[in-house]
Amino acid sequence: RLAEPGPGSGGDLPFFSSVLRRAECVRRCEEPRLGAVSRHRAAEEVRADFQRRVPYSYLQRAYIQLNKLEEAANAAHTFFMANPEHMEVQQDLENYKTTSGKVSLIDHEARQHMEDYSAGVRHYDREEYRLAIEFLERALQGYYSEDEDCQLMCEGPQRFEEHEHLDYKAGLYEAIADHYLQVLACKHDCVRELATRSGRISPIENFLPLHYDYLQFAYYRVGDYVKALECAKSYLLFHPDDEDVLENAGYYEGLLEGAVDPATIKPRKEARTLLRRHKLESHLLRVAAAGLGFAYTEPNYWNRYGARQDEHSVPSSISSEPEDGPRLSLTKKPMPKPDRELREGGPLLYSDVKFVYNSQQLNGTQRVLLDNVISEEQCRELHRVASGIMLAGDGYRGKTSPHTPNERFEGATVLKALKYGYEGRVPLKSARLFYDISEKARRIVQSYFQLNSTLYFSYTHLVCRTALSGQQERRNDLSHPIHADNCLLDPEANECWKEPPAYTFRDYSALLYMNADFEGGEFIFTEMDAKTVTASIKPKCGRMISFSSGGENPHGVKAVTKGQRCAVALWFTLDPLYRELERIQADEVIAMLDQEHLGPSEMNINPKDEL
Repeated sequence: RLAEPGPGSGGDLPFFSSVLRRAECVRRCEEPRLGAVSRHRAAEEVRADFQRRVPYSYLQRAYIQLNKLEEAANAAHTFFMANPEHMEVQQDLENYKTTSGKVSLIDHEARQHMEDYSAGVRHYDREEYRLAIEFLERALQGYYSEDEDCQLMCEGPQRFEEHEHLDYKAGLYEAIADHYLQVLACKHDCVRELATRSGRISPIENFLPLHYDYLQFAYYRVGDYVKALECAKSYLLFHPDDEDVLENAGYYEGLLEGAVDPATIKPRKEARTLLRRHKLESHLLRVAAAGLGFAYTEPNYWNRYGARQDEHSVPSSISSEPEDGPRLSLTKKPMPKPDRELREGGPLLYSDVKFVYNSQQLNGTQRVLLDNVISEEQCRELHRVASGIMLAGDGYRGKTSPHTPNERFEGATVLKALKYGYEGRVPLKSARLFYDISEKARRIVQSYFQLNSTLYFSYTHLVCRTALSGQQERRNDLSHPIHADNCLLDPEANECWKEPPAYTFRDYSALLYMNADFEGGEFIFTEMDAKTVTASIKPKCGRMISFSSGGENPHGVKAVTKGQRCAVALWFTLDPLYRELERIQADEVIAMLDQEHLGPSEMNINPKDEL
């Protein structure tokens, strides 16, 4: 325990004396176990590599050289769990499953409290309540143990991001306050750290309270009403105004009446202790922000939108209750409202465009399939342009086979097409066709989904993928793995994390196909598990599939096993800050061409009256 400072001159000496003794004690404990400081305090770059699990990428390659495929698969899986955007490792994992028949993979760095929580929720969903209780209670024990470790780790060296060390001129108490606030902010954020899966930025919302929410109902279902009330009261520490759980707690008290005094049943001590500490940390950080100019914004750590999503029809499922008796209200809690109203079925604007399927017919949300968006002649002309302007690996950072080693990818942008046309390397009219049909597609998407604000291009890409000869036998990979366009798909967690490196600003996507003379290459939608196919679309000239870009629409492309498959890929945003720069430059080129009276391409791009 640190001594309190006394009054007068030298009154602070007892305090600093206890600080020095504690520092000496820490040093004395560290060196015999860990060695000199220079040996166990790694550089920040090294710590970052370990946090990203980079060593497992090297381990995978080493195990391959030793022909230890099972160990290589586990190393690759461990790396991939922290780097879900890494397409090459994703493909490696698919290959391991094929060559070694290994389906169950081990994450060597899995956080046990997370694993136990996920297992508990799975048992809860299957109504296996005793097993759910076992795993959720174990998850809580692991959580509080991890919290202690997280608190201790925050007491290590800190970075002073706002100060250069050599220019730092703070006095004694300012320096102590600066360092302590860094430590305090780190400790306060342990709640977020312990709720965040590896490789993610966003935590599972409402993570710790959810344990108690699941448990209160699970204990009720096994007849332990004391534990049910205890867990309900623990949950209410975090959300005291939750009407559903308040009603549940009252109901449990009624069940215990005459047997146990409900007032003697308290929220769990560890929950009370953590929440009390968390509130005090928050208070100190706000005081520092006001008095010392310390930049701090309190996050919403207990967001109630992270709620149990069980589908028990509880009043009817408790058939033993009288009709006028108390009920459990455990229905779905409201999810966050989308930032725009989702609509569809607006006019297609062009008389030649043919409606094929809507969202319901495609078994999803915000989906539409259209035909005759462009004509056969326009497809042929666009294909001729493509052969003259595409480069291998364009749009894929120079990688000619970015998603599968069995196909070659080539691409080109609108601006490149117009520049080639202006320079006479391809017919200018044909180059402008690429620009005009992409604008036509944008207008259709904006109108059909009845968007109230302007839809901007965020990226436009003409792309062809060609099956490589001699590499198509026994293929079981995809031309493009299942993914979502504005979030990181996590099939195991049944989540899509809207965070970098995903293109989080994308709102709608479209693919306009140019040909059908190839084998394979079907576009597929799946469930969030990335396995269950909900719709399959065979490309052909003039066909366009469009959909919202979020986790509601995971999709991919089946292997192209013969020939070349070409399409215009379009991604749109409602945020003008993320407009495609090349598109703005292309607009300028078009304006210049119009001034020179070169005119638009010879196609019907004028929208007809609304259908």
